[in-house]
Amino acid sequence: MPTDRQSGSSPIIPFFKSLYLSNRLFIGLALCVLALFVCFVFEHYLFVVLVGIGVGSVFLLMDIITLYMQSRGIQASRSCPDRLSNGDVNTVLLSVTNRYPFRIGIDIVEEVPFQFQKRNLTFKTHLGVDRSEVLYYDLRPTERGVYRFGAVNVYVSGLLGLVSRRYIFDVGKEVAVYPSFIEMRKYELLAASHRLTDYGIKKIRRIGHATEFDQIKHYVAGDDPRTINYKATARINQLMVNTYQEEKSQPVYCVIDKGRTMKMPFNGMTLLDHAINSTLMVCSTALNKGDKAGLITFSKDIDEILPADKQRRQRNKILETLYAQKTDFKEADYERLYVTVRRKLSQRSLIILYTNFETVKGMRRQLKYLGHMAKDHLVLVAFFLNSEFNEVLDTTPANMEEMFRKGMAEKLSNDKFLIVKELNRYGIHTILSKPENLTIDSMNKYLEFKSRGLI
Repeated sequence: MPTDRQSGSSPIIPFFKSLYLSNRLFIGLALCVLALFVCFVFEHYLFVVLVGIGVGSVFLLMDIITLYMQSRGIQASRSCPDRLSNGDVNTVLLSVTNRYPFRIGIDIVEEVPFQFQKRNLTFKTHLGVDRSEVLYYDLRPTERGVYRFGAVNVYVSGLLGLVSRRYIFDVGKEVAVYPSFIEMRKYELLAASHRLTDYGIKKIRRIGHATEFDQIKHYVAGDDPRTINYKATARINQLMVNTYQEEKSQPVYCVIDKGRTMKMPFNGMTLLDHAINSTLMVCSTALNKGDKAGLITFSKDIDEILPADKQRRQRNKILETLYAQKTDFKEADYERLYVTVRRKLSQRSLIILYTNFETVKGMRRQLKYLGHMAKDHLVLVAFFLNSEFNEVLDTTPANMEEMFRKGMAEKLSNDKFLIVKELNRYGIHTILSKPENLTIDSMNKYLEFKSRGLI
């Protein structure tokens, strides 16, 4: 037997639990009390006041009867995708239909998951007979996991608006918040329409020639004369040229540090979630380019290893793996990471390591392992520039405390650039990016490596 909160059917809702008195009724009751007080002085008006109270009581009874004469006077539902995109704006729709034979007023109180901390999400509207309306609102989740919606509470007021009847719909809907697949789809659409520059992806000129042969075609103006195939030209007595394409099937591994340094929040999201969103986009780009995409996550231990592959189902595997990532933000073990990479990655690969170094000393503790990996693989370290430093650096100190804060901000900001120089000295490529720009910077770096023939 369905419960009241599951069906929203009025007979199942106890009468007194679904009946709500409106402000208009309380004002009327206050006026009645005031009129009775007046009758203590002017007793000859008492009969008129009692008649008025009686008429009001009849109107109240009529209002209640008209609201409860139908078991399903209102139909409402919530339209929400089964998956929400982390860090993006997701739209939720509320549809409501009037089945009463008269115009009604509606107040909707929506119970969104507690993670959003929205306790006053309400909508007010009026609906005519057999009319429907669709309302919408936006949610921006900032952490992955399962989110549980509460009820859609619909309060219906009748012709007189003295009371309201409560309906309950769509209780307990659960949705999963995945890494930013909306941005991934947006990029794919822009790539299909050749508008990647609108997204921030740079057009990078190819340096030299790709080494993977594609086909022989007729020479047209603008082709490089160095690619002329003289044997084919002599055979058909027309200029023919060789065409080449980017090398494909190169392994690209995104390695995510889930240690304590990735717990810092920016724009409501941890650095870890920024890295996860960027990983999804880079892996999708690599698969679109014909490369093999893989994934490694680690903190104190190696948590997940997804071997690089370019099959169609790999994109969904990466999405599900990223969604399931959990961490207690312990100290990351780079020595264990180096041993794992040495054992598991037999082919030279592009390794994009998402981490965060705040000090030069902290980076130098891991430099030995990064240097060893760079001997066998193309290593790109992506770490974060603290954008809040700029706000502190742009201020004029008014006291010793602010002067100390500005000095610390300058030191930490300079340390970031010293880390870049130190890593570059050991042949390790770097990305120093603001969290909100990490995805675009990572994709541009990957496309730069492709254009230079480094992978």
